Amino acid sequence: MTTELGRLRKLRNYIAGEFRDAADGRTTDVVNPATGEVYATAALSAAADVDAAMAAAEGAFPAWRDLIPAERQKVLLKIADRFEERAEELIAAESENCGKPIALVRSEEIPPMVDQIRFFAGAARMLEGRSAGEYMEGLTSIIRREPVGVCAQVAPWNYPMMMAVWKFAPALAAGNTVVIKPSDTTPASTVLIGEIIGDVLAELGHSKAVFNVVCGDRETGRLMVEHKTPAMASITGSVRAGMQVAESAAKDLKRVHLELGGKAPVVVFEDTDIAKAVEDISVAGYFNAGQDCTAATRVLVQESIHDEFVAALAKAAAETKTGAVDDEDVLYGPLNNANQLKQVKGYIERLPAHAKIEAGGQQVGDKGYFFAPTVVSGLKQDDEIIQNEVFGPVITVQSFTDEDQATEWANGVEYALASSVWTKDHARAMRMSKKLDFGCVWINTHIPLVAEMPHGGFKKSGYGKDLSAYGFEDYTRVKHVMTSLDG
Repeated sequence: MTTELGRLRKLRNYIAGEFRDAADGRTTDVVNPATGEVYATAALSAAADVDAAMAAAEGAFPAWRDLIPAERQKVLLKIADRFEERAEELIAAESENCGKPIALVRSEEIPPMVDQIRFFAGAARMLEGRSAGEYMEGLTSIIRREPVGVCAQVAPWNYPMMMAVWKFAPALAAGNTVVIKPSDTTPASTVLIGEIIGDVLAELGHSKAVFNVVCGDRETGRLMVEHKTPAMASITGSVRAGMQVAESAAKDLKRVHLELGGKAPVVVFEDTDIAKAVEDISVAGYFNAGQDCTAATRVLVQESIHDEFVAALAKAAAETKTGAVDDEDVLYGPLNNANQLKQVKGYIERLPAHAKIEAGGQQVGDKGYFFAPTVVSGLKQDDEIIQNEVFGPVITVQSFTDEDQATEWANGVEYALASSVWTKDHARAMRMSKKLDFGCVWINTHIPLVAEMPHGGFKKSGYGKDLSAYGFEDYTRVKHVMTSLDG
């Protein structure tokens, strides 16, 4: 995966089973966000590298496509096993990638990743379609589900490993081949994943070119999306990045799968168990430093319990710890990069006069990109920090009067990925689940995900689904075959 370059590791592309430098030799520095120090260099790929990866994936596609599903399932199950066997290597790479606490990567990321791979291994053998039938006299129609072809995939920096799994597992299960690009700030774990998958493919007698990793920056991603070979482009990232991908893919009408930003409303009604809600919401808001499109960072509280709730939430924030990767008593690590730290600081510095910082609001320490658990109250619906995704450990609180106002404010943003409702009133919970314009509505909880259920949003949160049979179907195409019964 890496070689030594003085004191720095060297992360390289993984194309057709070989580790390769960028053709022109360019690299980027990779920084550990827990220290703020460069620990590696990564290939900065350009057109020649993208061409090589796409050619490899295209060449491997026919054989992989034509495998019976049971054979693809064997590969995915073996990949899942290998992830478990090499878990400590993956954990170490992801922790250095992101500055995440090692204990949390071990407990909260490796198990669901392995489970998700195994789910899609099963899905490979469960493609469903309409039954054959005669809809014109003397003619029988059948439906074929087929892989789309080569998939160009771009993973984000907040969950580099897990988002890579969400992309490659359904794509490979459906019979596609993959070229994936990690974020330029977090390439280490994806390169390791490339090595693991390549070894499994070879062990089971398949081409390593089924799965390829290309490191690089935004321009590398653009080259992948605009390349003539891929039939599909899939990205998890910002709204800006998603819009650029959609525009680039439109040039040759590629299929596009977009999982973009979020601004999840957390609607807390007056009959809620405040202690439980505060405990759960603070974890769901601050986990991974709030760098999660579904994070519980936009809380709307009914006015009758507002003050009590804010006081309890501020206390919970003060008791929440951020810190070093080897500290088992912390909930989250640093922000991912210097630009993200600057963005979070900017939102706090630009708070309007009517806002009140109830907890936190400042950088922690003088090394790395740590930011304190923060609570801001007194906000209005049109405030910048309410309308835009902060992507940091900052929970905002608004006070609402009734169900109608809560619904209006919850829906009153451009994002529509996830939401939650907190109430003991079942009828109210059901009404709100219908009214909330978000791809996911949790009731009396926030942020659990399971492989069997879809994840994806509406509006500027993108389109297409990750996880579940719906996500699997996104990586297939439908073909109608009609045959004459007259011989």
